[in-house]
Amino acid sequence: MKRALIACLIAGAAVLVTAAPAAAHNTLIGSDPKDKTSLETGPSAVTLTFDQDVQGGEGINTISVVDANGGHYEAAGDPTIKDNAVTAKVNALGKAGQYKIGYRVLSADGHPVSGELTFTLTKDGTGTPTTPANPTASGDSGSGGGLPVWVWVVGAVVLLGGGVFLALRGGGAKA
Repeated sequence: MKRALIACLIAGAAVLVTAAPAAAHNTLIGSDPKDKTSLETGPSAVTLTFDQDVQGGEGINTISVVDANGGHYEAAGDPTIKDNAVTAKVNALGKAGQYKIGYRVLSADGHPVSGELTFTLTKDGTGTPTTPANPTASGDSGSGGGLPVWVWVVGAVVLLGGGVFLALRGGGAKA
């Protein structure tokens, strides 16, 4: 019985240790324009600042600017990345109202991170909406990426079951 308890403790520790890196995803720490701000004129660019560097690459990171009717205003092309800041150009905005900034970036730990900010345009702009510059830049905050929780649960059950099996199988000798 002592071996089964030790096997369970080792299996539990292994699950906890291997799950720890998932907590290292980037966190948004600032934006221009700021979240929930009001602007008289639309920004020519959106800059998002994270707590860690963002990984780059073609088609990996996206920023979208979407009006209340789903019209897109982000300029075509990939955002630029400088260390922990991601910047995307924005076309002239349209009618006054609320706009959403959706983002999906590749975190320093290799997992995608997504989210959404809003701002309000108080005066009509001269722009008209376009189709999305990036098919994945929909403003959808998504799931945050990484492995689903069920994978960790199945892994823990398999590891724990294997440990108990091995402990009971060798349980013929008395300690």
